[in-house]
Amino acid sequence: MIKILVVNRDEKNFGDLISALKGNGDIELELSDSGEKALAEVADKAIDLVVTDEDLGDMTGLELVKGILKINCMINFAVVSGLSAGDFHEASEGLGVMTQLPKRPDKNDADDMIKTLRRIKGM
Repeated sequence: MIKILVVNRDEKNFGDLISALKGNGDIELELSDSGEKALAEVADKAIDLVVTDEDLGDMTGLELVKGILKINCMINFAVVSGLSAGDFHEASEGLGVMTQLPKRPDKNDADDMIKTLRRIKGM
């Protein structure tokens, strides 16, 4: 079972991604609408992957990644970002971000993300 936490303020931007993840039988999906709530979730539960939006209202996605790394450095991350690939690499360097996602991630992004996560976890 893969445990994924999706963190975003506006679920409509993540609708396709969430639907694709919910349709996958071996995924346990948690949803959070703020960075602070996500930090509490990660502290209380075993999570394999955090998917975060770029702006969570109370912090940015990359700030959330940094906060989670202080709690559990073994979690993987997928971060929505409008930055160019080079600028995103520069901004996220050293944080262990698995992948950059577009503003409105879809089923293909979900499939690619899960495939990469399974490869990382040796599944």
